[in-house]
Amino acid sequence: MQLHTINTGFFKLDGGAMFGVVPKSLWSKVHPADENNLCTWAMRCLLIEESGRLILVDNGIGDKQDARFFSHYHLHGDDTLDKSLAALGFHRDDITDVLLTHLHFDHCGGSILREGDRLVPAFKNATYWSHERHWKWATAPNAREKASFLKENILPIEASGQLRFVDETNPVIIPQLSVRLANGHTDAMMLPQLQYKGKTLVFMADLLPSTGHFPTAWVMAYDMFPLTSLNEKSSFLEEAAAGGYVLFFEHDPLHECCLAEKTEKGIRPGKGFALHEL
Repeated sequence: MQLHTINTGFFKLDGGAMFGVVPKSLWSKVHPADENNLCTWAMRCLLIEESGRLILVDNGIGDKQDARFFSHYHLHGDDTLDKSLAALGFHRDDITDVLLTHLHFDHCGGSILREGDRLVPAFKNATYWSHERHWKWATAPNAREKASFLKENILPIEASGQLRFVDETNPVIIPQLSVRLANGHTDAMMLPQLQYKGKTLVFMADLLPSTGHFPTAWVMAYDMFPLTSLNEKSSFLEEAAAGGYVLFFEHDPLHECCLAEKTEKGIRPGKGFALHEL
């Protein structure tokens, strides 16, 4: 098995929204904001190469929305999904599987392309993996989360016939890759968990967006069920610290990975490192 980091660029979100009830005087020390209170975040995906399959975990925000939409998120940086794949010698048509942790636009927007008046799968040869309970949640969204679930990112996947659901009773994609569920950020978010080079690696999605979110109470305002997130994060970090898990961050702008370490202040991030350093 080989793992590759796929960078798709950076975007900005409100710092207060990203850190919930935590005062700016605290969170700004670990993640400074600009003059508009916006913080920069990565949209970092993971490519898994194994036994003739290329499995892409999430795919960024895409490029099919209009200028007004993108003006809210200040996309920047030189990386794109296509450029990152090409640097590894791959094309989007080589992708065999797209595993979507959840269907918020910054995680699945690259799933669908706009060709004239048509919306078509960006990965024409791939199976798209979602979770049935999350799919139902996303396609009949509540009023608070509706702006994150864009139908043009979601419904064409089903229409294409390329959609499959992970089996919740046996959530294994390949022998070394399974998924675990988290329900605080949104219902049935999937966290891919891999056995790699003798270690357990977990793709953190939005359970732990960055190293700045390690303190238990530092939960995003975007989370639908913040107390559930708090409990899930606390339990997971205990497990990760005890097991020496490698944590792969989707949104941390600086650090791809780290270990969870027990300290006098609780479990905190160890030194950050790149995936290729494993």
